[in-house]
This record gives sequence, C-alpha cells and structure tokens, in this order.
Amino acid sequence: MPEFIFTDNPLAIHYAIPAFVVLLLLEIGLAMWDGRDSYDTKDTISSLAMGVGNAVIRLFTKIIVIGVYFFLYQYRLFDLGYAWWVWVLCFFVEDLAYYAFHRSSHEIRYFWASHVVHHSSQRYNLSTALRQTWTGSLSGAFLFSATLALIGFHPIMIAIFGSVSLIYQFWIHTELIDKLWAPLEYVFNTPSHHRVHHGSDVKYLDRNHGGVLIIWDRLFGTFTPEEERPTYGLVTNIKTHNPLRIATHEWAAIGRDLRHAPDWRSRLGYLFGPPGWSHDGSRRTSKQLQADEADNTRRKYTESIEKGQIST
Repeated sequence: MPEFIFTDNPLAIHYAIPAFVVLLLLEIGLAMWDGRDSYDTKDTISSLAMGVGNAVIRLFTKIIVIGVYFFLYQYRLFDLGYAWWVWVLCFFVEDLAYYAFHRSSHEIRYFWASHVVHHSSQRYNLSTALRQTWTGSLSGAFLFSATLALIGFHPIMIAIFGSVSLIYQFWIHTELIDKLWAPLEYVFNTPSHHRVHHGSDVKYLDRNHGGVLIIWDRLFGTFTPEEERPTYGLVTNIKTHNPLRIATHEWAAIGRDLRHAPDWRSRLGYLFGPPGWSHDGSRRTSKQLQADEADNTRRKYTESIEKGQIST
C-alpha cells in the first residue's frame, strides 16, 4: 500500500470539525431566519459537549482499534491487495458492516447503552449529529468492522471508509432538507430517512439503520419512509442536559437491573436482550410496542365495522 496511506487518515473526523462548525452555524442562522424551533441552547451545548468528549476519547481509542485491525489482518483469509475494485468492494462491505452494527445497537441492550446517547436529544439538527457516545469503542462496537480485516481488507482502508461514513452522516441530521430526487432517496441515506431513524413514534422505532446507503434496510426489511414529522428522542426521555449522565445513564440502568434480576437467565436478558426487555413483562420492547399498536388498530377497525361506521 502506498506510504501516504499509513499516515494519519486525512478523512478523520478531527479534520472535519471546522466544516461541521461552519455548517452548524449556518443551520442555526437559517433556522432563526425561518422561525423554526430546531435548536435549544441547553440541548445544543449538551450535544457539543458529547461531541468534544467523543473526539478526545477517539484520540486514544483509535490506536487500540487500528491495532486490533492490524492484529486480525495477520490472519486474513484473502490477500485482496489495493486495486481499484478492492476499494469499491470495501466501501460496500464496510457500509454493510455499519448496518449490522447499527441495527445491533438498537436490538441488543449492551450496544444500545452506548448508542442511546445519539438518540437522547428531543431536537433534530446538525448538533445532534455531534451527540456521540463516550463508551462505544470501549464496549467493542468496532469489532463489527474488524471482521473486514479478517476477510483481507487493509486496516487503513477500513478506517478511511469508516471515517467517510461518519462524515457523510453529519449532513443528514437536519430538517431543512426535504425529500430528495427519488433515485437518490432509493439508494442513499438521506435527511428524510434518518429523521425516521431518530423518531420515537412507535412505527418509526428501530428503522432505517443505514450509514451511507439505505439499500441494506430495503433488503433486510427495516426500511420505513417518512410519512409525517417524527417525534424525536427516546420512548422514555432522560430529561437531563448533564453530559456525564447522558453518557452513562443506560449503563447505570443496566447495573440496577442486573442487581435486582432474580436469576442468571434474567441477567443475560437485561444485558443482551433488546432494550425494553424485562423478566416480568413490566416493560415493552420496540417489537412489542409495534405489535400492541397493530392490535389496537385491528381492534378499532373491527369495532368500527360492528358499529356500522365502516362498510366492508
């Protein structure tokens, strides 16, 4: 691989920060001019604090992450090299790995404990894109993309496309851009698709997990189009602007559940089951909430038919 590739990745998130700040200020100005309530001062400060913390932590954890990539690369299954088609293939495979990570981060509570940070704002704007976890690398989220090194993609190649994906996803955190040209909406992750992903409305829960591409959601059945403006935030919002609490609240909740769990099966459920799982059924997961809503819709429809309000 060319020598320059081994230098610090020029697409790394840290180099994109000035552009992020400029675009953020531009969006604030446009929101004020348009009379939108997209921003809240305390919420924005919290998001920026989470972003700064994430950037500082990444300065240290990226060494460990790249080290793991290089370690696994020694045991690669194929010598893929660096031809142009390998770069193209790596882009698609890395994006698929991101989809697997992102979907798992919504369906497995252990990973959700880190990812929930990104969904904790009840606003949707470019500052929300910077509301990033402090514990993601420490919890092993990078292992999803590390599998690419085992396949035979060079670690720096993987890191570059990982940075491309994160940088791409910054601009889709906005309400100022409506739906785009249909072919773009069909292939790429867009503001419209990602607004759905941040919605706490039952029908929007755990949908649209794509990074750069939305095709994986279409292929694997997790795609939902934007029909009305989502309600942003969590099903149960944490109601705090304290960065430390934002970063750790779900880990603390897991700790409480583990302490009070009646047996080891329940402990495993609280740690690796879906968010909302409980041993006694006192809480509801996303799938259970969606099933409940579907049952309520069917019941109301049946009652309307019986009352003669709807003809069959």
